[in-house]
Amino acid sequence: MNFIYISPQFPRTYWNFCDRLKRNGVNVLGIGDTPYEQLSSETRNALHEYYYVSDMENHDEMLRAVAFFTFKYGKIDWLESNNEYWMNNDARLREEFHITSGYMGDAARDIQHKSHMKAYYEKAGIAIARWEIATTLEKAKEFVKNVEYPIIVKPDVGVGASATFKIDNDEELKAFFDELPKVPYIMEEYVSGYICSFDGITNSHKDILFYTSHVFPTPIMEIVQSQDHLVYYSEKDLPQDLLDVGKRAVQAFPCERRFFHFEFFRMLKDKKGLGKAGDLIGLEVNMRPPGGYTPDMMNFANSLDVYQIWADMVCKDTSDIDTSKRPYICVFASRRDGHVYRHTHEEILRIYRNFIMMEERMPEVLSDAMGNQMYTACFKTMEEVKTFVNFVHEEVGGDRA
Repeated sequence: MNFIYISPQFPRTYWNFCDRLKRNGVNVLGIGDTPYEQLSSETRNALHEYYYVSDMENHDEMLRAVAFFTFKYGKIDWLESNNEYWMNNDARLREEFHITSGYMGDAARDIQHKSHMKAYYEKAGIAIARWEIATTLEKAKEFVKNVEYPIIVKPDVGVGASATFKIDNDEELKAFFDELPKVPYIMEEYVSGYICSFDGITNSHKDILFYTSHVFPTPIMEIVQSQDHLVYYSEKDLPQDLLDVGKRAVQAFPCERRFFHFEFFRMLKDKKGLGKAGDLIGLEVNMRPPGGYTPDMMNFANSLDVYQIWADMVCKDTSDIDTSKRPYICVFASRRDGHVYRHTHEEILRIYRNFIMMEERMPEVLSDAMGNQMYTACFKTMEEVKTFVNFVHEEVGGDRA
């Protein structure tokens, strides 16, 4: 099997996808914009061959790279990046080289539009926040009459929480339309709640080979805007209602042979026309692994190897790895430059050395949402998780440098 992996060097741990494919006997061919000599040794060792391009946004360069591998090795069976940013490029290359292992053309664009996701959630019988495409100020005011302030406005197609705004009144609404971006924006009613995800891997029949969930106490949108700390953690015991809606979403969405990441709001307050406190509301979906180092958190929390499960799915449409055990809660806690913390980095590493699984500076491209310094640690109880997070985030008098 010939597998082209796009951007195997970023995020940093994604070389693991290539490594597990290689262990399964796959001919793994990488294309990326990092010069070969700057690749980590793990990435180089996981690839049979690597093709450097100076600009991955340049489709002609990417086209030549795939053409080269096709000429040298024959038909390409799979092409994938597992990265939201490259999804459309992946789909275009598949279409041009008749690679049927993933989304092609319109299918990829469809799954990236937030407005289109709503229809899939409704197909699954899952409640969604009321929404409308932002076209004119007059129509927006009619929308607000139905749902009341605040509302959320965000790009219909976008990665993460960038360029997302909360609008609280007519003045702010007018200001938004006075400078309405050229890209399509979607308006949604505001949901008071926290995000919980349903994440996993499917095979060609949409059988779920592995699933888990992560809780985000503060929405990423608010973290980006306030530049606060990011905290999220895996759920040791998934609530039955989340499991039910998650499985229904998998069946409704086109998510064969992929990682999936479904996001739901758990409502904290009753809202007329939407639901009651405790209800789950369909939010968004990404047909790729959850962001950053979340795949590694899945491994730590569940004592398994999701990279291997994914590679097994690619090679044999199933996996023999036992996914029934959930021994730990894995938590991600970040720090931001400019804060004066009570406990030093060295103290954290010393006191929690038996619990910390990973710590490092976040890449600049991810730091806006995820912070500058991250720690992931595993514990058996939520009390331990909360104590750890408080220790990491405690500041000296709330001052900043």
